[in-house]
Amino acid sequence: MTKLELRASLGLAGIYALRMLGMFLILPVFALYAHQLPGGDNPTWIGLALGSYGLTQALLQLPLGMLSDRIGRKKVIYGGLAVFALGSFVAAGAHDLLTLTLGRTLQGAGAISAAVTALLADLTREEHRTRAMAMIGMTIGLTFAASLVLGPLLARLIGVPGIFALTGALSLLALVWVKFAIPDPSVSRFHSDAEANTARLPAVLRDGQLLRLNFGIFALHAAQMAMFVVIPFALLHHGLDKAHHWQVYLPVVVAGFVLMVPAIIYGEKRHQLKKVFVAAIALMAAAQLGMTLALDSLTAIVVLLGGYFIAFNILEATLPSLISKIAPADAKGTAIGVYNTAQSLGLFLGAAAGGWLYSHGGAPFVFAFCSALMLLWLLMAITMRPPRAVRTQMLALPDGWQGNPATLSARLRALHGVEEAVVIAAERVAYLKVAQTGWDEAGASQSIRETQ
Repeated sequence: MTKLELRASLGLAGIYALRMLGMFLILPVFALYAHQLPGGDNPTWIGLALGSYGLTQALLQLPLGMLSDRIGRKKVIYGGLAVFALGSFVAAGAHDLLTLTLGRTLQGAGAISAAVTALLADLTREEHRTRAMAMIGMTIGLTFAASLVLGPLLARLIGVPGIFALTGALSLLALVWVKFAIPDPSVSRFHSDAEANTARLPAVLRDGQLLRLNFGIFALHAAQMAMFVVIPFALLHHGLDKAHHWQVYLPVVVAGFVLMVPAIIYGEKRHQLKKVFVAAIALMAAAQLGMTLALDSLTAIVVLLGGYFIAFNILEATLPSLISKIAPADAKGTAIGVYNTAQSLGLFLGAAAGGWLYSHGGAPFVFAFCSALMLLWLLMAITMRPPRAVRTQMLALPDGWQGNPATLSARLRALHGVEEAVVIAAERVAYLKVAQTGWDEAGASQSIRETQ
């Protein structure tokens, strides 16, 4: 990667992480804080306040990504960061649950993830795009893990309002960072690998394999949000002060990350990704079922949380990989957009359902709901076709290329190790699905030259 590409990738990964920080930092402390506010005596409203972020995120992230095609990436990012900061400051100053919900809703309305991804695509060459996107994925995972530990510590030092104010201030600093540190793209155009294309939505929404994965990310984050309506109260019930909840989260998060690595390596290198995927869902279901029965023991909660985080980290890492392998070569961005929307809907509906179930039946009802989601997902995953052992490869077409896209697509598909190829002349890119090793890369370059 060039220095410009590396600077853009690291800088935009940081901006993306900041958006996640606004959600994750308050996750382990939100329910206890909201319970103390006027209106917080009803867990249903706590769940709605917690999940309202996801609702506006789901509604706006794809439209704002498309708007960035029209008015420019940075304009949408500036606006989104400003709205996110406004929501953070509203939440910081909230003296009742209704105002806190308004702040969370505004935070979600600053939905810049699609615009950030599109800007990253503008600033990186095709051969480095996957690596740049991986930086964002790694940043999200690290942000989630760090937030579960830092959230209770920061709540002790500056309070939950202080956390909201901090994320608001960081958003304003990020706005300045985007202005002066992130390069302006010399050319801004649509990228099928990074953006949603409305023309490809029907095909993506009809794909049964992708629908299984979309339900999976929905269920994963719905259960996560429902769980965090309950777990802080359960830890408090066992005599663990909220300022020390990090002592529970730290070891289970670290264990989750450490044990995730060999599982992912085994799945990818041995072409056993479905086996690892299904096993992780089964572990997640077992952890949720255990929570239904064992919340009366702090030791059991810690052990079950350890299993939960091992499964969560494996699933968070494998789901995007599966999307990339299964999605049509020219509709990866559309598939990811639908996937991200399903995730945000899961955040909202999971928190809302968790709060409602907690108020009507207590913690066992919440974890019975989470268990049902996991078991349904497990059934879908077992019946899923094993993913192809392929990876996405993008090849740039030379400036002024005037060849026939259909002819070049056919020639590329005929090469050894190429399973799928689509040439889009308007983007000057050939999108390929190729074998993970041993595909005819030299023949692909020669085919492009010979069809100019």
